[in-house]
Amino acid sequence: MSRYSHLLAPGRIGTLETRNRIVVAAMGVSLSEADGTVGERLIAYHEEQARGGAGLITSGVMGVAWPVGAVQPNQTAISDDRFIPGLQALTERVHRHGAKIAAQLHHGGLVAGYSADAFGESLWAPCVPPVLTGDFTDYFLPEELAGFSGKPPQLKILAQADIDQVVRWFATAAARVVKAGFDGIELHAGHGYLLSSFLSPKTNTRTDHYGGPLENRARLLLEVIAAVRAEIGPDFPLWCKLDSREFGKEGGITVEHAIATARLVEDAGADAITVSAYHNAGIAKLHSGSNIPHEPETNIPAAAAIKAAIGIPVLASGRVEPAAADAQIGAGTYDFIGMGRKILADPALPNKLAAGQESAIRPCIYCYTCVSAAYVREPVRCAVNPETGFEFERPSASSAGGKRIAVIGGGPAGIEAACRLAASGHRVTLLEKSKLLGGTLRFAALAYPANERLLNWLQARLATSGVDVRLGTEASPALLRSLAPDAVIVATGARRDMPALPGSDLAHVFSGDDMRNLLLGQSAAQLKRKTSLATRLAMQAGATTGLTAKLDFIRNASHRWMPLGRNIVIIGGELVGVELAEFLHERGRKVTVLEPAPRLGKGLLLVRRMRLLAELKEHGVNMQGGVRDIAITPAAVSFQNAAGEACSVPADHVIVAMGASGDTALAERLRQEGFSTLTVGDCNGVSYIEGAIRGAAKAVADINGL
Repeated sequence: MSRYSHLLAPGRIGTLETRNRIVVAAMGVSLSEADGTVGERLIAYHEEQARGGAGLITSGVMGVAWPVGAVQPNQTAISDDRFIPGLQALTERVHRHGAKIAAQLHHGGLVAGYSADAFGESLWAPCVPPVLTGDFTDYFLPEELAGFSGKPPQLKILAQADIDQVVRWFATAAARVVKAGFDGIELHAGHGYLLSSFLSPKTNTRTDHYGGPLENRARLLLEVIAAVRAEIGPDFPLWCKLDSREFGKEGGITVEHAIATARLVEDAGADAITVSAYHNAGIAKLHSGSNIPHEPETNIPAAAAIKAAIGIPVLASGRVEPAAADAQIGAGTYDFIGMGRKILADPALPNKLAAGQESAIRPCIYCYTCVSAAYVREPVRCAVNPETGFEFERPSASSAGGKRIAVIGGGPAGIEAACRLAASGHRVTLLEKSKLLGGTLRFAALAYPANERLLNWLQARLATSGVDVRLGTEASPALLRSLAPDAVIVATGARRDMPALPGSDLAHVFSGDDMRNLLLGQSAAQLKRKTSLATRLAMQAGATTGLTAKLDFIRNASHRWMPLGRNIVIIGGELVGVELAEFLHERGRKVTVLEPAPRLGKGLLLVRRMRLLAELKEHGVNMQGGVRDIAITPAAVSFQNAAGEACSVPADHVIVAMGASGDTALAERLRQEGFSTLTVGDCNGVSYIEGAIRGAAKAVADINGL
């Protein structure tokens, strides 16, 4: 019996039968055309998921009234018959691979800011909503706000005629779903969208028969279900997506509300319930705390409670690992598991589970690249899978391999490039001057443990790739000439210079490279004056252990072994600086972060930035943006804050987490020596994990002549 016998067992929703219980969760991906039609980009994206073995694919939001109610650019529309041909092409391509596909019908309501900005439409609402307050916009970088008009949208408070129009929109869209060949319909009644805004007692304060008690607040949804059923007939699979809770909304939807609504929906003829959640959109941290949770299995207890109260299937979701999903489905906690981020990272996850190749699944690192793209109105992309969202660019066939390629650098960019080249049939030698693989990713795995999954996966993939890996090897021109490569890929990472700060040469000041060497056990001579004997002995002991054991040792070690005092000042508040602040705070340090730019967290994608910076504030980390005139003394760091005030904070140690820049010097020297050379990763400029993986894929495509 398969390890995932419950997860991979056939499933059923009404008359819809699926080959397994894995559902590609509906995600807003902005991959349709600008006019709402479905083109090759969205088709190829979903076809890859079908090819990968998913049982059921749920489309991202399809606008029943597009452009009214649109929440993002390049959103799929189903508001007119002219959209049917593209939708038919989509379902046909998905069905070729044995998957089923459902259309998620949607009206953005109060969340349809894009329709207001792009088309001048009003936001449709049950009533005037509460004023949105909180810190949401505080975490946007200036460049991320460029796509927003900043103009307050107009509200349209729905009269009876408008409500009747909404019902007709959903019903006629449902008829188009059937004509286009979809296998089911999911009505989106969550996430603050129009149907949800009627359900929530927080946003629905009407006093007519659409407001007040739940039976009235659910009236619009029940009317939509009835109208849709009249169009599609009694046997076409139909289900609803509901919020189980509204986190951070006093007086909002609770689990008890959700259970009662689920019962009403079941009685109205729905075949299943998709359980999600929503939040107070004004509070930044909550954007990764409800429907896209950072904490694993956040919404599973609510899904279990709803499952226990109704007799139709329940679709759950929210950062659930396959083994947990298998056990929970087997226990009857829910019936299907929706996977979003995991499928973006590896669409072939279902097939790999079925084949017993779990270790081959490219891991999601929960960096929120995919989610943050939607927030800033860009098409979906994935930090660890550069093909996601670009499947339509994939060539029909690869060119023949057979070239000799040298890859210099064993970080994520170098490993990814080497593995891709080997898979294309090339003979690859990877040269890494240190004795360990991973580069900067090894340090990043300390600060953010999810990164370790990617590090381990890359190393395991390299070990089975056939690449000739040479550690502790300097890539000299003489060595390269002996290898006689047809091309050289340089992936040696960024250059990290110490900025010209007064006092930066003091003994208690660490550069970014100092910290990497220290925490990863690479004790260099220049560190000896900065480290205690106990620390050096601990690092030497750790040098003989495996990487995972070493990382665990460093993460779990108490403050006693670390050669850092209690008061730490980090100069530099981009990704590295704030993740290091989190790491040190968790180990009992009092941390101050100083950043010259007005806002901190550059390099972190928006949704993760909102969570991390909010948590650092909650924990008392002193974060100062817009500082000037930083100077380090033996016991303190002085600076001028954003208000122009002179400040000083005590510092037992100072870590300078800035000064990184691209470094193509080696590549230029090799070109002068006559080698055909490409550069990838941070040597082209700091671009973090996404830049490393994406750059490697592009370089390999260039070598393959694709």
